[in-house]
Amino acid sequence: MTEHNHAVIERLGTKFPILRRSLDVYYGDPARAAAMDRMYERFIAPGALAFDIGSHVGDRIGSFRRLGARAVALEPQPDCAQVIREIYAGDTEVKLEEAACGAAPGRLKLRVNSANPTVTTASSEFIAAADGAPGWQEQIWDREIEVPSTTLDVLIATHGNPCFVKIDVEGFEDSVIEGLSAPIPALSFEFTTISRDVAYRCLDRLSSLGPYRFDIALGETQELTFGEGNDVNAVEMAAHIQALAHEANSGDIYAMLRS
Repeated sequence: MTEHNHAVIERLGTKFPILRRSLDVYYGDPARAAAMDRMYERFIAPGALAFDIGSHVGDRIGSFRRLGARAVALEPQPDCAQVIREIYAGDTEVKLEEAACGAAPGRLKLRVNSANPTVTTASSEFIAAADGAPGWQEQIWDREIEVPSTTLDVLIATHGNPCFVKIDVEGFEDSVIEGLSAPIPALSFEFTTISRDVAYRCLDRLSSLGPYRFDIALGETQELTFGEGNDVNAVEMAAHIQALAHEANSGDIYAMLRS
């Protein structure tokens, strides 16, 4: 992070105090940023296009840009979108759409967690799964906002074909992938152990689109479980997810299109 960016992050943390922790975690750890870059450089080449669906405060945008890629980001929460605009102000290779992503274009309701905006969601199923689950007891979705929604197909038609798409939308990942009608080279989607059915539906949908292989990184480790050349098919990945302990909590599943 440049000194200028550090000053911007500090100012935004004061302006948006509820996002202070996210800004500190996602922009204040150089080792974490380096690990993220090592992960994404498998999929993203300089000059390529990458999508960040559910951008939150935009740290993935930063990684895509460090790798020399153009970035299209979607973030429906107004405060988070404003943070992204200010961090990446003047960067013409970053395009932000203040919208959600789903199975069809239109509008949808977001259930906002005011105390922890990172788990704001459009999925009532996700909220029901969190109710009473160990580790989720203090999460409260206390208000709703209506936001515009687009699809991956519309984004591709508008911005071009991405080499990689990152999807992190708190239990709505299957709806996002439902809005994709043709395979793309690689993508990641978040999963949680409280809502494993969402991951199974994502795996099924992707397998219907093309010959994908899969790997998984738990939490924020940015480390693949199976490793290069050892990726697995959808059935094997579903079995792996099913076997995870509840305490694994969450992570990202990576899908790579194989010929």
